[in-house]
Amino acid sequence: MSPLVYSEATHKRFEHSLGVMELAGRVFDVVTNPANVTDEIRDLIKDISHTGNLSYWRRVVRMAALCHDIGHLPFSHAAEKELLPAGNSHEDISRALILSDEMKDIWNSMTGPLRPEDVAKLALGPKEEKELGFSTWEAILSEIIVGDAFGVDRIDYLLRDAHHCGVPYGKFDHYRLIDTLRILPASPAGDEIEGGEPTLGVEHGGIHTAEALLLARYFMYSQVYFHPVRRIYDTHLKDFLVEWLPGGRFSTDIEKHLSLTDNEVWSAILNVARTADAVEHVHAKRIVERDHFKRLYSRDPSDVSVTLNPGQRIFEAAKQEFGEESVRYDSYSQKSDPKEFPVRMGDWRIASSTSISETLQRLPVAKFEYVYVDAKVENRAKTWLKKNRQAILEQDSEDEG
Repeated sequence: MSPLVYSEATHKRFEHSLGVMELAGRVFDVVTNPANVTDEIRDLIKDISHTGNLSYWRRVVRMAALCHDIGHLPFSHAAEKELLPAGNSHEDISRALILSDEMKDIWNSMTGPLRPEDVAKLALGPKEEKELGFSTWEAILSEIIVGDAFGVDRIDYLLRDAHHCGVPYGKFDHYRLIDTLRILPASPAGDEIEGGEPTLGVEHGGIHTAEALLLARYFMYSQVYFHPVRRIYDTHLKDFLVEWLPGGRFSTDIEKHLSLTDNEVWSAILNVARTADAVEHVHAKRIVERDHFKRLYSRDPSDVSVTLNPGQRIFEAAKQEFGEESVRYDSYSQKSDPKEFPVRMGDWRIASSTSISETLQRLPVAKFEYVYVDAKVENRAKTWLKKNRQAILEQDSEDEG
């Protein structure tokens, strides 16, 4: 729902996928360049000789990057987590599409056929693809696309979103960063690395661009992705979809998935907004007329010293005061911490990124909590919160210890 806040943020997932494919090819070329591969790493990835040559794997990487988001539902992250059947994810749909008979025909028609399982593994990564085993080589190639620290999916969406939203936060020198990426031992020299796996890291000269990438991520999340108005429209969209979708959930059937796009959902929102007796009318009308709930509370670090979940506590109290239909709660905490990666120093030692970068040591984890109320009760709710805030936060706070 970003266009409702950032009017130019209307780029399509297809162009993002093309960008990810292009960047994945660049990174592959850099990290597999013989001049950039040490004997130690060459030995660790020697199983490549049993599973295909570099030319084959370069094509797999590019196709996996192109298809990495193929399973996303309409409006992607805005509604997927709560609106897919339990135990399902958009990665499951991506896997089914990549391995489908129709896609297999495409992989087989390519000069030097691609194995569908190779494309699926690299597109999803070890965290999501648990059924197919990963070799060291495959894990590294997957990291090029979906890695927490240097995955080109993240590199592209930060740069692309910053450009289309017209904000400077997501910009960094990605060309310099890619040129300094290397496959490195995961542990610093001198540590026990038996059984350890190599991973993507940087030459020492790239540490500042790596810092810039992670700072860009933090600022884009705090200033754009976590923008309170953008987030509440995600909530209104979910409220609409729960009422509009059969059974309140998206279907995981491939044909139904392919037939439902943003356009169909937008058309339904417009139609329902004009139909006063429709069950979903109030939610659609809020989106079309931009009559969104207003922010009542934002997470304040000082409140955490009083109670571990201040937003949740204020939300529960506000529901009691103003009714469940007039209050909404939204929160997010960064699930991964990509600050830790190997750095090859000028003397060829391997060091930990956080051991040599004070910037990364101090980089906070992105998180937020919002409580929203219907605009009809906004003024009354603000007066109520000002009067009762401290008492709400302190209520039974000792139980949390």
